[in-house]
Amino acid sequence: MALSDLPVPLTLAPMEAKLVDVVPEGPGWRYEPKWDGFRCLAFRSGDEVALRAKSGKPLDRFFPDVVAALKALPVDRFVVDGELTIAVGGQPSFEALQMRLHPAASRVNRLAAEQPAALVLFDDLMDARGRPLLDAPLSERHAALEALVERFGETRAVQLSPGTSERAIACGWLEDLGVALDGVIAKRLDGPYVPGERAMQKIKKIRTADCVVGGFRYEADSELVGSLLLGLYDEAGRLNHVGFTSTITNAERPALTRRLEALKGEGFTGDAPGGPSRWSTERTGEWVALRPELVVEVRYDHVTGRRFRHGTKLVRWRPDKSPRQCAFDQIGR
Repeated sequence: MALSDLPVPLTLAPMEAKLVDVVPEGPGWRYEPKWDGFRCLAFRSGDEVALRAKSGKPLDRFFPDVVAALKALPVDRFVVDGELTIAVGGQPSFEALQMRLHPAASRVNRLAAEQPAALVLFDDLMDARGRPLLDAPLSERHAALEALVERFGETRAVQLSPGTSERAIACGWLEDLGVALDGVIAKRLDGPYVPGERAMQKIKKIRTADCVVGGFRYEADSELVGSLLLGLYDEAGRLNHVGFTSTITNAERPALTRRLEALKGEGFTGDAPGGPSRWSTERTGEWVALRPELVVEVRYDHVTGRRFRHGTKLVRWRPDKSPRQCAFDQIGR
């Protein structure tokens, strides 16, 4: 049977999760760690293996080590849902995953040999007899997944994600998040697998950090500030760009723009955004460097390579805080 003949199509969109504020309560929930990796649907039929990203794009050529490991398993037909991870120094590294997305096969193969990836599984979409499990409840799908992983035998490349029905344990995971985890996922045990829909819930621990405003960007086609560029000091005393925040109300933009333009100056002394133009009148795509005098508290959800993964939310200005107090030790890396 070819991959195209499997009862679960290669074009299947993975079930997704909606962001909620708290871990849900009550019976009938299964809680799992939210891994900091690449979501991946894995298909095998005989000697054919396919890895598909959440976007539907193939991941096979970027993870030849995982393809080889899946081909070597003693089960020749399966469709599973999971997360690709790469451990560096004993902890999953999102940066290492990003490095795999390279056009040169020689580099990908070298990285695969030096830092092999693993597939952490949390759902089974086809049973041992080749029937699709999309309409089956999670309780049945997870029992099938446990049986499948047992048939796989001992392998470092394929792992079963832990889970619990105890809310207190899930809340403990959320409180003690390390670099390995991105939050907690909550799933209904009686729920089917709903492709492409946000039928699960995800809970992220929101953190705050005090950052120096090392620069800003204007809004497109505007004379007003659009976003603030954030910086933290490293051990050598250099101010490094770590992200941005754009949660500025329209009412405060004019006064804030005047305040920022009066502080044009040195800016970042370590890592900086590309293409700075301190005094340029060109407003689009460039940034203006500022003397490191202003401090803001921002809310963020995750850090990758000592940078905020996503945009941050401005919580408040911190005139009481010295810029030199804004260091990397706040964000744990």
